[in-house]
Amino acid sequence: MALLPILCYPDPKLHTVAKPIDAVDERMKTLVADMLETMYDAKGIGLAATQVDVHERLIVIDVSEERDQPMVLINPELVWTSPTTHLNEEGCLSVPGIYDGVERFDAVHCKAQDLSGQARTIEADGLLAVCIQHEMDHLLGKVFVEYLSPLKRNRIKTKMIKARREDAR
Repeated sequence: MALLPILCYPDPKLHTVAKPIDAVDERMKTLVADMLETMYDAKGIGLAATQVDVHERLIVIDVSEERDQPMVLINPELVWTSPTTHLNEEGCLSVPGIYDGVERFDAVHCKAQDLSGQARTIEADGLLAVCIQHEMDHLLGKVFVEYLSPLKRNRIKTKMIKARREDAR
């Protein structure tokens, strides 16, 4: 297993739309293991392949308190969303240190394959529902800050660029 570099906003590669995965092979299993290690190391609860510059429809999630219940979602798609929404405070491994409110569905049903290639439907609410929606946005090339006002988004972009410059010194 290996830690993978996480793309940081406003990297244009974060806006790449992910392609469907044809086969769950050894390369995919290695990628999943590396993504889980990367997510846990970064203290995240979800990571989309797009964030590690792999533009395929793959998400890993673990919202458990003990950090011992990893979920793998291959080619996920929302098949149902609740009629109700609420504002959630969100952060992102690709936008470190930034948190803001995003309107999300209260509950979702997500159809995906697991690492063994089995199709399954996950009925999620609460934090898991928010995490699934957030990570699926990444697969569509969307970062959570795009839900914010242009003023907030530009301030965040400026802050991220400045931080990257300072890190390069």
